[in-house]
Amino acid sequence: MKIIDKLAWIEIVNKKILSTKSFGKNKYYIPGGKREYDETDEQALSREIKEELSVELNSDTLKFIGVFQAHAHGHSADTFVKMTCYSASYTGLLKADSEIEEIIWLSYSDKDKISEVDKLIFDFLKERNMLE
Repeated sequence: MKIIDKLAWIEIVNKKILSTKSFGKNKYYIPGGKREYDETDEQALSREIKEELSVELNSDTLKFIGVFQAHAHGHSADTFVKMTCYSASYTGLLKADSEIEEIIWLSYSDKDKISEVDKLIFDFLKERNMLE
């Protein structure tokens, strides 16, 4: 079994969650990405969000949400993604950058548009009345 180690930023406004779609992809993903060698969770998540969305996460507000694991969309059956999720406030204006084609706010009813691991996260947030 192969595990893809990723980090994700949970940003919720009016019970909708910030999601992104990369060029050439057919699913939306919670923003974030893979850590580079020797990066902490905070360093990797901050770097990825700056690259993808042009905003700075406020590290002193970083709050652990949870770890979720599911089959990695578009990969072989033995490949899973482990998503470590955090929330944090930010400074700047959200803008699609780098490989990001689109920024969208999704509700729980949009689960058909997201990856398997994101579905677990949506369920978790819905159970806590954080998503509509």
